[in-house]
Amino acid sequence: MPKCNFCGISIEKGTGKIFVYSSGKVINFCSGKCEKNLLSLKRKPLKIRWTDAYRKEHKKDTKE
Repeated sequence: MPKCNFCGISIEKGTGKIFVYSSGKVINFCSGKCEKNLLSLKRKPLKIRWTDAYRKEHKKDTKE
């Protein structure tokens, strides 16, 4: 299963969106929220609190 490139959540089969850059790079999104944050608002996942990247970087991983 692919993971969302913004938040890191596993995407179920048949859901989500795929964005392909003109260079051929493929990005998967689980929702419009993640797509908007990365593409339109140009936010970095490390600075957004609800992403897995933020939790790992700031050692706030609730899964123990």
